[in-house]
Amino acid sequence: MTPVEPTTLHEGGTLIIFAKDQPEYLPLPASVDANGLVMTEWEPTAVELESLLTGGRVRIWLYTFNHPLQPIRVEVAPPECGMRES
Repeated sequence: MTPVEPTTLHEGGTLIIFAKDQPEYLPLPASVDANGLVMTEWEPTAVELESLLTGGRVRIWLYTFNHPLQPIRVEVAPPECGMRES
């Protein structure tokens, strides 16, 4: 999956890019608010989408670096968000 700029910013959110100047990581566009709520959007490749449509699963890897796990939520954005052109 590819991180993409959010199609919308959540209420009170501003667009920032994590790891913008860290070549060992993918830049991660995100909507972030003053309370620390971070929302990102990811777009599946055609191969990943086909896998999902035929019963594949989404895996989420969390790098906690042995710190407590933070609460997360996974959802599917509505089709109005649209797939971006490659």
